[in-house]
Amino acid sequence: MKNRLALFLPGIFLLGFNIGTGSVTTMATAGANYGMALLWTVLISCAATYRMIATYGRYTLVTGETALQAFRSHIHPAIGAFFIVALGIGVCASVMGVMGIVAEIAYEWSKTFIAGGIDPLYCAAFFAAIAYFIFWSGTTQLFERALAVIVAVMAGAFVLNFFILMPPVSSIAAGLVPSVPAVSKSETGPLLLIASMVGTTIFSGLFIMRTTLVKEAGWTIDHEKQQRRDAAFAAIMMFIISASIMAAAAGSLFAEGIGLERASQMIGLLEPLAGVLAVSIFAIGIIAAGVSSQIPNLLMIPWLLCDYRGTQRDMTIWQYRSLAFLLSLLALIVPLFDARPVFVMILSQAFNVVLLPVTVGCILYLGNRADLMGKHKNSLTDNIGLILLFLFALFTGYMAWQGLVAMLAG
Repeated sequence: MKNRLALFLPGIFLLGFNIGTGSVTTMATAGANYGMALLWTVLISCAATYRMIATYGRYTLVTGETALQAFRSHIHPAIGAFFIVALGIGVCASVMGVMGIVAEIAYEWSKTFIAGGIDPLYCAAFFAAIAYFIFWSGTTQLFERALAVIVAVMAGAFVLNFFILMPPVSSIAAGLVPSVPAVSKSETGPLLLIASMVGTTIFSGLFIMRTTLVKEAGWTIDHEKQQRRDAAFAAIMMFIISASIMAAAAGSLFAEGIGLERASQMIGLLEPLAGVLAVSIFAIGIIAAGVSSQIPNLLMIPWLLCDYRGTQRDMTIWQYRSLAFLLSLLALIVPLFDARPVFVMILSQAFNVVLLPVTVGCILYLGNRADLMGKHKNSLTDNIGLILLFLFALFTGYMAWQGLVAMLAG
């Protein structure tokens, strides 16, 4: 069991990174405001995510280089620096939003068994401390194993809640047919929401981190089948969990005509509709999702810097521990200033779409370099898939812009 589990640990790491409170918020908002009408977006996004995970992973299997090393050496150092800055900004925003949502959920949930609840600031500090404690260990193996436990809790909670709050099968099937629903009363229109769903699933940082995990595991081209199985496992689980979150909101909030604007509404609105058990399971899933994404958030910037410099990934040195500590402090900002994390998270996920065309373009170029890939360079099918994904990224980026303009226009 231990050896079999080890085969999927890199995929589980990506799953924990990808399914965070940003995904939970986006999928729950989509389900509450539009039912299962946007399920097709999740399906296409997860299929594209598999393609990108497998393609970036194959590059590292063949060359032994991580993504940032390749960008710096074979394209231009500025490309690598661009990704470090862009993803670094995204990480800072994510840390604030993730722990802000976790703190809100923990606070509302704690009201069910403690009079007045636990202050959100204390909740954020507690869960941020857990993530930092795991980071302090400094070993990739512990990161992966800790995430495996947390992801198992998260997946079990959301899938169980799906069966409790399951919407009609006909609406699930209809949601697999691409369509754009009419604008709801929510401030988050369907175009912006579709873009944010794509951004939170097809996340550029996910593919760049994938190359680091493949190199850290010591995989070579002989592990190609294992790498693809691992990527498929991650993508399939992403779809199951994301669809379960959307379905839970669609089967309860959407069915009652109740939209979603704040994270805390998930607790207050679900309880009379689904009962205390469903609320508790959903809260546990959201908290697990927040902690599982917080750990990779702390790791991303140090790992990117190590890859860019070509240095060993030693997370125990004081510079990286200090950087992770400062990032952990950002977790206190939302509860400290009583900000609204849900809408900020959706906007930040939509911003990820802007990075996607660059990410696809880079691997399209590198994967066709015969001097780097040899006989393993991209096939015609690979290139067609990547070009279609590039066009899809441009289209969703346009949708994000249109949705943002429409929202600002009121």
